[in-house]
Amino acid sequence: MATAVVALAVAIPLTVSDSADAAPCWSVPAKARALAGDPAAARKALDPLDDASNLQRARRLLTHDRVCGDGAKVLGRIVTAATSATTSGSPHTMAQARSAFAVASALSHREIPPGLAPAVARMLAEYVVDVTRDVSDGHDRDATGPAESAEGAALDDTGFTPYGRFLAPHEAHTNFGLYEGLDSAHHVSLGVVITELAKDPEAFAILYDAERTYFAHYLERLTDRAGDPAARLTAKSKAEDKKFGEDWHAYDTDWPDNDLEDITDVIAALMQARTRYAKNGTITDLAAFDKSVRAHTDGAYRPAADRVTTRPPMGDIAERPPSARVRGDLFDGRQQLFTVYDAWVRDRDIPAERAGTLRQLLDDHYVRGLWLGRF
Repeated sequence: MATAVVALAVAIPLTVSDSADAAPCWSVPAKARALAGDPAAARKALDPLDDASNLQRARRLLTHDRVCGDGAKVLGRIVTAATSATTSGSPHTMAQARSAFAVASALSHREIPPGLAPAVARMLAEYVVDVTRDVSDGHDRDATGPAESAEGAALDDTGFTPYGRFLAPHEAHTNFGLYEGLDSAHHVSLGVVITELAKDPEAFAILYDAERTYFAHYLERLTDRAGDPAARLTAKSKAEDKKFGEDWHAYDTDWPDNDLEDITDVIAALMQARTRYAKNGTITDLAAFDKSVRAHTDGAYRPAADRVTTRPPMGDIAERPPSARVRGDLFDGRQQLFTVYDAWVRDRDIPAERAGTLRQLLDDHYVRGLWLGRF
């Protein structure tokens, strides 16, 4: 008969098997289970606060070698309750964004149980702009807390913000790259988390869908020269940077190039992880894995034919409905990206030189990421 014991350090019930060889599993306490249906309480339980001083709370709740029964799925529902936007169209709050940091911090460099993996992937999809940015940037020594307010992420007088392009007003952003003031054990390694999640076919599909929706979302908001419509050059910055003179367009393509390369990097990393796991036996049946990914994939995402000027919150980007069924090989990320990109170039009549330059940048990043690994 199983015996209930209590781990005194964290007051968490464990269930011990009769078998001496079996490791004990952790049972989600009733009080913790209740958090799944109470978003406010879930946020309070996971929120590390502005100074990230309470990261241990998320770690105690989420990090266990084995979870009994449906416990991993329950933890996933708690993550969703704490980090998701309240409704469609709602921007993330500071507490939600901070809680997302706490989850990523707790699960960095750990195995993530299959029942929990899809919920963590959905959380990352809900913060797709922040995730894609920080996967590239890594540690951010300028970040002062686990989240940044909408005001702090606003455009400066040149039309730039380090938090990305086309940001929704009033939305808080997660500083996954927070570095200063944190013990190294609490640093987030998003690349490691994404690679771990790629073992799970549903989580893989969620992350892949999110990056493909973001790609379409991003392209359709660019100018007809594939530039950032918000980029502008003030008199002061012109005077300080003689290199570009009066040509503010010299700035308007820099960040779109960078952001689209980041999206390509994440997609390549997913495909590289799939290949590696198939070779090393982590994925024991690649055909079954791929079939499951396809079953969880929503479809293909195409940019609008005309430039879009809306600025939806990140959660709505991830929830974008598909434009069509996927055509071709879903696992040829390069083909999927360029099918979308080439159609957008034709629809928007992007200048050939600019279109070719950007296409080559994306191709280079995808090939390097697929063969050499990004994370």
